[in-house]
Amino acid sequence: METTRASRPPRLLRTRWKHGPVPLTLCGAHVSVTEFTAGTRAHAAAVALAGLRLRRTWPTTPGALGMWLWADLAGRRSGSVSVWRDDIALKEFVGRPDHIETVRAHRGRGALRATSWALEDFEPDEVWTRAHALLTGAAPWPLIGTTPALHTPVHLEEA
Repeated sequence: METTRASRPPRLLRTRWKHGPVPLTLCGAHVSVTEFTAGTRAHAAAVALAGLRLRRTWPTTPGALGMWLWADLAGRRSGSVSVWRDDIALKEFVGRPDHIETVRAHRGRGALRATSWALEDFEPDEVWTRAHALLTGAAPWPLIGTTPALHTPVHLEEA
């Protein structure tokens, strides 16, 4: 059987790991995976640049162990795989003024989905493998009822 372009998994570009202020030790963690699918290529580029700006703050972001940004250029998708000390630290970041400003700036320009999970032991390769499976469609996104599970307390419509 010949593999067609349509049946190939998307090719994801990924940044290097960006450390946060929380040291990487054998500890529990909370992982968040986000995916923004932009309506146009221009919006996709703007969202990716906004993500890079937020990434610059990572070394001083309270509760952050670290993160990767990723992009699927052909699919106009981008997002992050971020690792936190706990879900409280993630919620505090989501409510941070610069994050809310970013969300508001891109409201209505695409679709967002996100999921998160807790870990007893943080292993970067295992986290990336699980996130990659979600982002390439090799594994299904978690559902609540019939809709993707969202972890964000700030929804695009409310921001």
